[in-house]
Amino acid sequence: MEAVSLLQTQLRLAHEVLEGTMADVTSEQADWTPPGIANPLGASYAHTVMAEDMIVNGMLKQQPALSMGEYAGKLGVSEPMPMPGPDWVDYGAWTRRVHVDLPVFKDYAQAVYRNSEDYLASLTPDDLDRALDLSALGMGQPTLAWALSMLVVGHANNLAGEISCLKGLQGARGYPF
Repeated sequence: MEAVSLLQTQLRLAHEVLEGTMADVTSEQADWTPPGIANPLGASYAHTVMAEDMIVNGMLKQQPALSMGEYAGKLGVSEPMPMPGPDWVDYGAWTRRVHVDLPVFKDYAQAVYRNSEDYLASLTPDDLDRALDLSALGMGQPTLAWALSMLVVGHANNLAGEISCLKGLQGARGYPF
């Protein structure tokens, strides 16, 4: 299996696990504020999908995120996620305030997944070796393969784990398997 096919499979599976984990989440579970500084699972889900949209579209494709275009005002979140930068310090406060309309947000999530999967399908093995300048984010100049693996696939898998744990803390089954 070549690298692009592997990344496509990993991304599709990450989406399936995330959505499977979210499949039976209620609004009450999504809004539940865990003890300590952990984020509510609705905020974690919103962050996962919105970050993928911003990374794939804004960073990699150099075009507006779906959340800024056809889904602007139709995301199903009570307020937009703060962007990395000076406002990022407000991220923790945002996670405690944001409410997610799960059915509406899941429609946006499906569009993000299709967009990301279509982007990966357009890549060649040589594209994966292209260097990205992420030094402004403190990440140096990794390859596109690294960015897709760590910032998209790995991020979705990590947050699915957090969401699974947050479901378990509420007495629900976490992962769908």
